[in-house]
Amino acid sequence: MVPEDAFAKTEEKVDSFKAGYGTVLFYEDKTIIRGLENQFELYKDNFVPWAYQGNAMLQFIIWTALDSEGLGASLQHYNPLIDDEVAEAFNIDKNYKLIGQLVFGNPEKVSGERNRSELASRVTIIE
Repeated sequence: MVPEDAFAKTEEKVDSFKAGYGTVLFYEDKTIIRGLENQFELYKDNFVPWAYQGNAMLQFIIWTALDSEGLGASLQHYNPLIDDEVAEAFNIDKNYKLIGQLVFGNPEKVSGERNRSELASRVTIIE
């Protein structure tokens, strides 16, 4: 749960999503992952990370597609706080795990520059 003293700010942010045009909910099907783990025992420890990687690529490409149409987007991760309520509202299968929520709509402002460390400190190139 969100601590009571922080809830007002969280509630304000969540309420701001109502101004969006829509939301994409990203899930993974735990049944499929468990099935692959059982089917390919040698690789069983990799299927959860691979599922996250595949989901991340899907999130990125959908965000990119929305941006190419002139829409703004914001990727949110309020799970597991919202999981049960969302599952009930949309009759989501219990074997699905919510990964993220991409809210999209008309961009109200251009994102500002982020301060990031130098690329050389974040990437290692092996020749």
